[in-house]
Amino acid sequence: MENQNFKSLEFLLNHPKTGRVTSDVNTETIERRSFSPKKIKIFSSKYSIIEDCHEYQFKHDPEAEKLLPDIIKNNVQRLIPGDEKSESAKRAFAIRRNIGLVFSGGPAPGGHNVIAGLYDEAKKYNPESRIFGFLSGPDGILESKYIEITQSLVDTYRNMGGFSMIKTGRTKIDSKNKMELALKTCMELELDALVVIGGDDSNTNAAFLAQQFVGSGIKVIGVPKTIDGDIQVKTDDSRILCAISFGFHSAAMSFSQNISNLTTDAGSAIKYWHICKVMGRVASHLALECAFQTHANLTLIGEELADYTDQQRIEKARENGTVDYTAYGMTLRHLSRVICDTIVRRAASGKNFGVMIIPEGVLEFINEIQVFIIKLNKIIAEYNHTHDINFHTSFPTLNDKLEYLRRLTRGMGDKDKFPIWNLRDDDLFDQLPSFFQEGLLVERDTHGNFQFSQVKTENIIMDMVKEYLTILKEQGKYKVGIEHSYFKSTMQLANIIPDKFATAIFKDPKAEYLIIKESIISLKTLKQALVNSELIGSDDAVPQSIIQIFKKSDPKFKTQTHFYGYDGRGADPTHFDCNYTYNLGMTAFHLIANGATGQMAAIRNLEKKFDKWEPIGIPIAKLMHLEERNGKLELVIEKSLVDLNSNAFRVFKTLRDEWQAAESNQDRYRRPGPVRFTGNTEDDSPIMLRLNSI
Repeated sequence: MENQNFKSLEFLLNHPKTGRVTSDVNTETIERRSFSPKKIKIFSSKYSIIEDCHEYQFKHDPEAEKLLPDIIKNNVQRLIPGDEKSESAKRAFAIRRNIGLVFSGGPAPGGHNVIAGLYDEAKKYNPESRIFGFLSGPDGILESKYIEITQSLVDTYRNMGGFSMIKTGRTKIDSKNKMELALKTCMELELDALVVIGGDDSNTNAAFLAQQFVGSGIKVIGVPKTIDGDIQVKTDDSRILCAISFGFHSAAMSFSQNISNLTTDAGSAIKYWHICKVMGRVASHLALECAFQTHANLTLIGEELADYTDQQRIEKARENGTVDYTAYGMTLRHLSRVICDTIVRRAASGKNFGVMIIPEGVLEFINEIQVFIIKLNKIIAEYNHTHDINFHTSFPTLNDKLEYLRRLTRGMGDKDKFPIWNLRDDDLFDQLPSFFQEGLLVERDTHGNFQFSQVKTENIIMDMVKEYLTILKEQGKYKVGIEHSYFKSTMQLANIIPDKFATAIFKDPKAEYLIIKESIISLKTLKQALVNSELIGSDDAVPQSIIQIFKKSDPKFKTQTHFYGYDGRGADPTHFDCNYTYNLGMTAFHLIANGATGQMAAIRNLEKKFDKWEPIGIPIAKLMHLEERNGKLELVIEKSLVDLNSNAFRVFKTLRDEWQAAESNQDRYRRPGPVRFTGNTEDDSPIMLRLNSI
């Protein structure tokens, strides 16, 4: 019998169908690897040249001019056909080159296609050219760890998500010693160029590497990557040169499909509010795009909260002849009231459920939280600098950290005369729940930034919402609306005349959704209302059908929280990102072949149809400004926030009341569909970009 079972299992394992269905490679993977991204027309030319575009101007920072003197005068450069090049220029264009590539920072869908685009283009002009990938991010450069990228390796990862081919890391090449190590590695490999694929900090790093490498002849080109979408480049006169970083569309589509599934669940189970936190530490672009993709009932946009003014408080202060400075900017308490308003209004329309989108960094736009973050960042940075030891090593527990802050209020810290942390800060901080205190005191990232992904933002906000909803419920203001037809049929089944009882218990007996009066908040007050209306006697029991209606109107606020971040970073790229990144890789090669350095490879007109796309190089040095990092001013590329005057935000602001569906109208959820290659189910570009192109 045992031998028979073994033969049966052997037959099963060797069956062709078993091999097909358990293979690592499925139809989708085959489709992806065989997909050929579209090429911008310029890349069909045999050669290219670069043309300086003096019409695009930037005001550059004097500090950038001082620290990056050899690349600060770079102009925006446009690639144009160069088939009329001289023979010597053509030979120079097609020489054998060694080019290094490095991923820096978090993954973003499409990175492998940057490599594929650059590899294919380099090999097209000279099959002897070699492409090297530094392993695990900038550490690979510093430690001289790399692999040569081959045709089979590129073909394995074409159109696939992640940065798995060569991995990534967050190390910064930000000291003289590290710069020298990087140069040494690149010279030993005899590199002609280095391509840095990363976000704002990584492209900042690329600019400093370009400056460092000028004397060696090694060119450095940056490529804009971040799912947050906060690398967007506009000129001084607001002309768009880079509408969005790569990976944004794929991550937004990945998140949106999941959020859309939750809208279906919410409308089916009709008892949960799904709270969806999406990545975006500084900017709310992902939240805005997900709102367009799904039509979630409530989406918070951090930039709008920061711009908020309480007109009622301003007017009240004006009447009293004073100025209420706290009326400018959103507070955490007021934010909870705004959310409660949506929840209460939807409940009144019989919808005690919904879907809410919160950007990861929303707390940074809240006044008192922003003050805490700025002060704590400064305290931690100063402590590390003064004592040459990590703040979190010295004070490992929350109590240790809190005690240090209290010492500062007593003038026992490092800044005795003007303590940055005062008694008012201490009092306000003590009012926060301990898990939030701990969150605000988490270790900062390598750039000195507060790590919002480690804080349960959604829990902090929803705890305050639940607290206020309890108050509203006790005041009789938070109730579930009863559909008029349901009330009528329930009464008729119990042989009770509906109209008699409707007048006694409902605010508006003729409304489509019936709201129980505010004074009726318990079975006791319900009975009293019926007795007062002489519908029952004081010794009579409340009819069961009326109790049934009352219980149905009693709201139970239940939430499910979700965080969308790392799953989007690792998503497979959409058609848009496959095409975008492949052309970025080709652009990087053509910039190198034309002798450019210190430039960011970019595609202009992304918000338009593909035949309008235009490959350009953007001078990184001119995008930089001074910003506080780790307690000191550093040159970095400025992050792009949601523009409240943009077409996209104005449309969102107009439509969100409809999506809120807080009246008797039906929910208008949208299903974006999955990201796939076997059908035309995905949107061809970010909705935000399409709106902004109008």
